[in-house]
Amino acid sequence: MKKLLYMALALVTLLPALAQGQDNQEQERRYLMYGVMFYNLENLFDTINNNGVYDLEFSPQGARQWNGNKYWQKQHNMAYAISQMEVKGSPAVLPIIIGVSEIENITVLQDLVRQPEIKDCRYQIVHHDGPDRRGVDVGLLYNPRFFKVLNVTNQRINKYLPDYPDFRSRDQLCVTGMLAGEKVSVIVNHWPSRLGGEEASSYLREAAGRMARETMDSLLRDDPNQGIIFMGDLNDDPQNKSCSEALGAKKEIKDCPGDGTCFNPWWNILNRGIGTLGYKGNWNLFDQIIFTDYFLRNYEGKDKPTLTFSRAEVLNRKFLRGDEGDRQGYPLRTFSGGVFLNGYSDHFPTMIYLVKEIK
Repeated sequence: MKKLLYMALALVTLLPALAQGQDNQEQERRYLMYGVMFYNLENLFDTINNNGVYDLEFSPQGARQWNGNKYWQKQHNMAYAISQMEVKGSPAVLPIIIGVSEIENITVLQDLVRQPEIKDCRYQIVHHDGPDRRGVDVGLLYNPRFFKVLNVTNQRINKYLPDYPDFRSRDQLCVTGMLAGEKVSVIVNHWPSRLGGEEASSYLREAAGRMARETMDSLLRDDPNQGIIFMGDLNDDPQNKSCSEALGAKKEIKDCPGDGTCFNPWWNILNRGIGTLGYKGNWNLFDQIIFTDYFLRNYEGKDKPTLTFSRAEVLNRKFLRGDEGDRQGYPLRTFSGGVFLNGYSDHFPTMIYLVKEIK
C-alpha cells in the first residue's frame, strides 16, 4: 500500500496496430499518465471559533456541535476518498495535483495530508487566507517529486466589480510550476454562489470568469509556451455565460485553434446527464477542470511528445453516493437537515488525465 501511494505516475502500455507490410520491429509505446483532480471538501472547518458569528456554526457551541470527534471523522473521510481516486495503470497511483475548496485554513490541510490514507504521498500545500466572510479558501495539494512550484500569486475579484468595492469572496490562487519537464500554471477558484438566484447573481460569476481569462492571458504573454489548467467550484455549469463567454471555454476540441483558447470537456459530460451535485433529478456540474489548447496539440496524433489530454471523469464512486431517500444516488454529504451523516461532501470530485510518451 505504501508503495502504491508513494508512487505518483501510472505507466500505461499501448500496442499500436502494425500497418500492412510494416516490419514487426515496432515496439510497444509506453506513456506516463498524470491525474489532476479537483474536490470541494464541503466545509472542512476546524473546531475553533475565530471568526465570530460566521464561525460559530462549526464549533462545539454551534448548531452542528462541531467537536473533535466529528472533525477527525471528516478528515478521515476526505483522506479515504482521495486515496480511492487512483489513476489506472501499472501500478495504480494517486493524483499528482489536487485543487480543493471550502477549507478554512492551512491547518485543516496540514491535518488532511497527514492522514494515514494519503500521508505516504507527502503532499505539499499551497494556501492563502482570503477575505471570504465565512472564512473559506481554496488551496492546492501537490506531490513535490513530480510537480516543482516556481511561483504563486493570488487575485481578488473586487477589481472586476467596480460598483461593489466591498464585495468579499474567495481569492483566486495561481500556482506555476514544472510538471513532466513542462511549464504548467494551475489556477484554483471558488466562484461566488447563486445566493439570491442564478440570474440575479450571474454578474458576480461573470466577473470571476473575466478575472480568470485575464490571468490566463497575462500568463501567456509572459510565456506562451506553457499549459494552463483552470479548476474550481464555479457555481455555474459549462453552458452558463461565466464559463462559455467570460472565460471563453469551448465545448468542442475543433473550436480550439491553438491560441490559448480553453477547452471544457465537462459540457458534453453534463449533456449525458452526469453531474457533480444535484437534487430530485436535476444535475449540475459546477466542479470543472478546464485547460488551454496547449494540452490538445497532439490529441489526434500517434506521437505525444508533450503532455496531452486523455480524458475527463466525474469521480462518482459508489461509496460517495447516498443510498436512502431523496438523496439516493447523490453525493453523501457531511450533514443533511442538521443531522450528522458522517459522509464526505455534497460534491463529487472531478479529474482529468494527462499522458506523455516515454522516449
